[in-house]
Amino acid sequence: MTPWEVQADEFINCNCAYGCPCQFNALPTRGFCEAVLSFAFKKGHFGATRLDGLNVAMVLKWPGPIHEGRGQALAIIDERANEPQRTALLAIVSGKETNPFATMWNVFAAMTEKTFDPVYRRIDLKIDVEGRRGHLKVDGLIDMVGEPIKNPVTGAEHRPRIDLVGGFEYEIAEIGSGTAKTKGPIELSFDKTYAQFAHIHLNNNGIVPSRKVAA
Repeated sequence: MTPWEVQADEFINCNCAYGCPCQFNALPTRGFCEAVLSFAFKKGHFGATRLDGLNVAMVLKWPGPIHEGRGQALAIIDERANEPQRTALLAIVSGKETNPFATMWNVFAAMTEKTFDPVYRRIDLKIDVEGRRGHLKVDGLIDMVGEPIKNPVTGAEHRPRIDLVGGFEYEIAEIGSGTAKTKGPIELSFDKTYAQFAHIHLNNNGIVPSRKVAA
């Protein structure tokens, strides 16, 4: 297995209501799962190949809950990546070179039956995890924005977080509101649905812990 490790900022928007039931081992809000994912790799390597400063986006769709499978997936890889970097990024987000179910990428891949050919494009991506704000644009494929959830009475910013022990993606996620529209082989449309912002640190074995958690 090729050793790899990445640190990235994550911005995700899915079709569920705020507080996405997947995070609590419950069924999806509307009975099916659709999502747009984006990752800004701050530091990372795949073997000897460096991945610092590169971006990846994904569009995913399942006809039911993720664990029932039959999903579809499209990966968009940063056009700035050279050939070894493209191969490395695609391997990681396709769940390869990873212990079974150790990362969300591996789980998603295991539950996917149709994977479209990857696309190499300019990925305009900005993520402010603590601010619960994000912007993702891939010309002809994705437009997505994220912002804090607003109090419906006062308009004040609301800041819920999920502290997830024993997960396969993040330790703490900031929760916001997302709006997205995609074109291409997987067409999706969300309006003010669940958005997730997180600092992630993963390798072949899953999360690289940054803190001690009380038993």
